[in-house]
Amino acid sequence: MTLLRVTGLRTEFRAAGGWHPAVDGIDFVLREGEILGLVGESGCGKSTVANSLMRLLPGTARICGGTAQFGEDDLLALDEARLRTLRGRAIGMIFQDPMTALDPVFRVGHQIEETLKQHLGLAPDAARTRAVDLLRSVGIPAPAERLRAWPHQLSGGMRQRVALAIAICCNPRLLIADEPTTALDVTIQAQVLELIRTLLVAERGAGVLLITHDLGVVARVCDRVAVMYAGRIVETGAVTDVFGAPRHPYTRALLRAAPTAEAPRGHLPTIPGRVPGLAARPPGCTFGPRCAHAKTICAGPDAAAPIPLGPDREVACVRHAAI
Repeated sequence: MTLLRVTGLRTEFRAAGGWHPAVDGIDFVLREGEILGLVGESGCGKSTVANSLMRLLPGTARICGGTAQFGEDDLLALDEARLRTLRGRAIGMIFQDPMTALDPVFRVGHQIEETLKQHLGLAPDAARTRAVDLLRSVGIPAPAERLRAWPHQLSGGMRQRVALAIAICCNPRLLIADEPTTALDVTIQAQVLELIRTLLVAERGAGVLLITHDLGVVARVCDRVAVMYAGRIVETGAVTDVFGAPRHPYTRALLRAAPTAEAPRGHLPTIPGRVPGLAARPPGCTFGPRCAHAKTICAGPDAAAPIPLGPDREVACVRHAAI
């Protein structure tokens, strides 16, 4: 069943004397009980998607189009009061840096307990008991003692586990996880991802939008993937299909550039050029200037229109069949 349906989302930032799209009319669907990976290079607009859905954009940004249907609610059109009731309760979010996500002037226990009191109306004793259970469930040892810890007293892995505990404490139906394992070592990264899959998806049937630049993370935990480039989604499908037989030149280039055990020592393929700035997006396919297969048609108005390739599979490349 569809949990979140995003249609035509367009978010602009003020830059170079005008407004320019950072997210340029994207569509995607997230279903209950699945993890959808949103992947791409830094600067392609992934975090802007998350912040747009949660309406946490800075003053230099604005949502100027689209819908984000979550049940009966359009997240992009809600008044602030209704949005506050959804954030933290029906929708949880994990930010990139748990040190900045956690308030440094409050102890860990206070931050979890206040969330439980506000959204679930728990009494102080019940909130404390629930907070201990949550810390235990995310693998934090001596959870009752950790409630009195300050965020700076915890390791990066511990802070991210606390952030996860806060995000899931009200049993959200949707979790938006924005680079939740960026600052963690490989072992802790795997543990946090497994907790997300086990505690939210397997046990509670929630849906997860996992935003990352790490293709290995997507391959390990995601069911479907949406590949994003310069504000647009260029390819979507099941992870096994997209990674096994990529159809967009950008997806192919990303996969070739990913480090593997088989890669020659000291050699790692790169994608020539860089993601274009907000005020310098080329016409047609925005990947065209970096694409070895680009032709004149790739600068046309329909060059990046989504083309269905089968159930749950699309590619935004007018030349995909010829490559």
